[in-house]
Amino acid sequence: MSDIKFYKYHGAGNDFILIDNRSLFFDAKEVQLIEAMCHRRFGIGADGLMLLQNSKSYAFSMRYFNSDGREATMCGNGGRCIVAFAEKMGLVDKGKLFEFEAVDGRHEAICQTDYVRLKMVDVSGIDESGGTYYLNTGSPHHVSFHPQIDGLDVFGKGREIRYSDRFKTEGTNVNFVEVISDGHIKVRTYERGVEDETWACGTGCVASVLTDYYVHGKKNNYQVSVLGGELKVSFEPVSKGVYKNIWLDGPAKFVFEGHYSF
Repeated sequence: MSDIKFYKYHGAGNDFILIDNRSLFFDAKEVQLIEAMCHRRFGIGADGLMLLQNSKSYAFSMRYFNSDGREATMCGNGGRCIVAFAEKMGLVDKGKLFEFEAVDGRHEAICQTDYVRLKMVDVSGIDESGGTYYLNTGSPHHVSFHPQIDGLDVFGKGREIRYSDRFKTEGTNVNFVEVISDGHIKVRTYERGVEDETWACGTGCVASVLTDYYVHGKKNNYQVSVLGGELKVSFEPVSKGVYKNIWLDGPAKFVFEGHYSF
């Protein structure tokens, strides 16, 4: 029987299993093992699993896997949680800006107590089609606006879009956005790989904010309400649909640690 030391974190209810894999003991090709660990009935339970690994150029390297066991694109809340985990492991100093690498490139971050600021990749364009929007914020996102999203069938509608002819091959995350006021939106997200609604999606919140600015263009500092709490997004607009210096801020909290035997 094998034994894996793990740590559980969440960012506004978006929860993750964290593993210190600097020794490369964990086989990232074990899709079924990762899926089993993330299972909410028979495993630890999580939206995804992350491996913290060594980097030749930065503080550490992040590898992210969805709960289906497959390696995925960037996860914003996951990125914030692995920053908090790296601070717990003594790899970075609290309150000091540092850099780490992920699948979408280099990121900057600052870790405070249970709170992390994460710099996201620049966005070079937004595609508009029939009142819906599509952009990549480290992960692909479909965005649409609705007057009231509390009673919306996020699972059903999200799954329909995710598996539509346009997206069924590569998949997309699907965001439903309600505008509360200038600089304040509410977001619910169906995530590919999880294949369900999650309580928060960092890259989805960024995509939703940038899309709202693309449509309404009033503020560049947002509050985002999600099922699991509140996040903040700020950015610098360069031109229509082009943005830089994008920061995602919010909670990144340690929940528990343990050993998974299999």
